[in-house]
Amino acid sequence: MALRYAESHPDELLAHLARTPILVAALGALEWHGPHLPLGLDGLVAEAFAERLATRLGAVLMPSVWLPITTLPHPTSLEVRTETAVAVWRDLVDQARKLDVRVLCLVSGHYAQGHMIELQRVAVAAMIEAPNTAVLAATPLERLGDDSLLDHAGRWEAAQLLSIRPELVRLEQVGDALDPLDCAVLGEDPRAATLADGEAVLERGLLSWQDEIARLMESGDLRPLVAWYGRRIRGYDAYVERYYRGSWEDAILRWWTERTSQG
Repeated sequence: MALRYAESHPDELLAHLARTPILVAALGALEWHGPHLPLGLDGLVAEAFAERLATRLGAVLMPSVWLPITTLPHPTSLEVRTETAVAVWRDLVDQARKLDVRVLCLVSGHYAQGHMIELQRVAVAAMIEAPNTAVLAATPLERLGDDSLLDHAGRWEAAQLLSIRPELVRLEQVGDALDPLDCAVLGEDPRAATLADGEAVLERGLLSWQDEIARLMESGDLRPLVAWYGRRIRGYDAYVERYYRGSWEDAILRWWTERTSQG
């Protein structure tokens, strides 16, 4: 059974962590996802995933942190500066160390390029500095190895929310053109989403996280996780080379301008 950090008393928290030294936190965002999905989709999905994960592991569930960088350019998208988010993530890792946590899970519902590069760099640096605490920072579906599932406002984000908060999904608002400027869709048509698909893909995601956490708890070997981060970060090399000029905020503006001017 999971224990909610914010609702626990000191004695029960310490006793729980002594039995299961695993901490789970969701990282959310308030970002435009077109007319058919809510602004808080990233956080709502991450929170639900983190709660399910913590329940299965019997871990401690932290309050969510809604501090993303590089949200899509839109008046309703909110973000913080890169240095602000990185400082918070580093401090969160430091607090997990103070609690003698063996595995810190950071479930990021937002997965823009710069956001994930910086988050996973923080995870790697933390493990190099203090190898007694593994830091698993990823999106709910990232460990599955299929980046087509990491869409934006498309089939798979819509499907996940259908399985969590179906009343917030308004697929009838999607226009036929699927112009990203109008609907924010980057990926498959969200009208193809089903609740069953959402449940199935979230279950696969949960199992992939559970497998890695079990491995980390059993062996403590961080090398496969660090190598995985290296592959993920290198996967953004083309994006970095084309758009990054010292600022992730400027990079996403250049990327979005190019994506929405195609065709």
